[in-house]
Amino acid sequence: MLMKCLPAAILITGLLYIFFIPEEPLVIKIIFKVIPMLLILLYACTNVGRRDRYQSLILLGLFFGMLGDGLLIWFVIGLSGFLIGHLFYISAFLRLWTFSWLRFATILPISIYSTWIGREIVHSLIEKGEYNLITPVVCYVTVISIMGWAAFMTGNAAAIIGGVLFVISDSILSWNKFIDDVAFSGPLIMLTYYAAQFCIANSIRMKPSFHLSKGLKSERPIQ
Repeated sequence: MLMKCLPAAILITGLLYIFFIPEEPLVIKIIFKVIPMLLILLYACTNVGRRDRYQSLILLGLFFGMLGDGLLIWFVIGLSGFLIGHLFYISAFLRLWTFSWLRFATILPISIYSTWIGREIVHSLIEKGEYNLITPVVCYVTVISIMGWAAFMTGNAAAIIGGVLFVISDSILSWNKFIDDVAFSGPLIMLTYYAAQFCIANSIRMKPSFHLSKGLKSERPIQ
């Protein structure tokens, strides 16, 4: 029963935060911001799909993502929380590695995209004189790109969708924060972010299912 109610609760609390919670007082806003993540964490904990190291790593990733959420008012600290969370996601996804040449080839567009957006952000930071942010931002772009690619290599549809949505969310956030205003950036960032975390949490119960061709895959996951 709890598993059936949690997705609806996550959706309702997420929409409540995105569209109805005011900017002030800040403490209330932060509390409502992390409530959907607490519910996603609970959803992952109660997920009956598996009880193994993969679940533990995903739970740790979700936890540090939640910390990043709450601490993002101190940008570098919040960014560090998300970065640590992505490292746990990478570790989890590598445990489900299921080789496919087509999925492996996604490293090329991911690398091109991350290099492009990373350069745009760095140029903007240099123009604004915010040199202290260059190293943490470059590190984060690198790590989230690896996370996105590792998600593809799982062959797990939920993990793949979650990884892609996370990259989209952070791309909107970084472009809006460092380069230029993005219309409706707030709702777009949080909708894709909550959806990404929910999909990653849901990957615990799903087996690899994103095989494009029998001739281009291996069913053997890394243990």
